[in-house]
Amino acid sequence: MRIELRGVSKRYGRTQALQGVSCVLAPGQIVGVVGANGAGKSTLLRCLAGVVGADRGEVHYDGERFNRGRLDLRRRLHFLPDFPFLFWDQNPIQHVALALKVYGVPWTGREELVVELLRDFDLLPLARRKLGTLSRGQIYKTGLVILMALDPELWLLDEPFASGMDPHGIDAFRQRARQAATRGRTVVFTTQLLDLAERFADRVGILHRGELHACDTVAALASRTEGEGGALERIFRQLRAGAP
Repeated sequence: MRIELRGVSKRYGRTQALQGVSCVLAPGQIVGVVGANGAGKSTLLRCLAGVVGADRGEVHYDGERFNRGRLDLRRRLHFLPDFPFLFWDQNPIQHVALALKVYGVPWTGREELVVELLRDFDLLPLARRKLGTLSRGQIYKTGLVILMALDPELWLLDEPFASGMDPHGIDAFRQRARQAATRGRTVVFTTQLLDLAERFADRVGILHRGELHACDTVAALASRTEGEGGALERIFRQLRAGAP
C-alpha cells in the first residue's frame, strides 16, 4: 500500500497537534515516527487509521482519498494504540475470532497461524483467560496477535516498545514486523527511543511541535548534521535549540 499525506493538520481546541504534515511512504518498509511528548505522534497514527479526521489536508492510500467512512480502506489497515481497546471479560482467542469476523477474514486457514502467534508471545497457556486477569504487557501482546492474525497491508502501532512487554515479546514483535515488511506490508510505529528507531526502522519521521521536519533513512538523516551522539539525537538538539 502506498501512503501519501498531503498537508494534514489537526487541532484539539487551542492545541495544534499536527501542522501541514506531508510525506509519501512506499510498501515494504518499517517506519519509525519519533518525537517528544505532545509532538503529535499518536494523532498522526489516529488520522492514518481514521480514528479521528484531519481538519485540513488529505490521506491517500494507493491513490484513493481516505476518510473515516471508507470501510473498504480501513479493512486494509489495523491500528494498535498504546493501550489496546479490548473487552476485559473476553479472552485472547475470542478477541482474535471477533477481529477476523469484523474484517471479513475467514477463521479457516488461520488456526495454525493463531496458535503459532500465541506461542510466540507466550500467550498459549493464557488463551482462555479473561483479559481482565492479564498484565499490561500480556494485554498488548494480545493486541499484537490480533494485528498479526489479520495481517493487513498497513500496521499502525503506537509506542510498542513502551507497552510493558518483556524482552522476549519485544524480540518476537521485531521479527514478525520485519517478516511483514519483507512481504510488502508497511509498518509504522511511534517511539521516543531514538536509538531504537535508528536500529530498527528503514525510515524515520521526525515530529516536533506538530510539524514533520524529516522523513528519510537514518543514513540520509545522519548526513545532515555533525557532532556527538546519534543522528536523531543531533537533529533533536538542533530543533530544541531553534536551529534551522
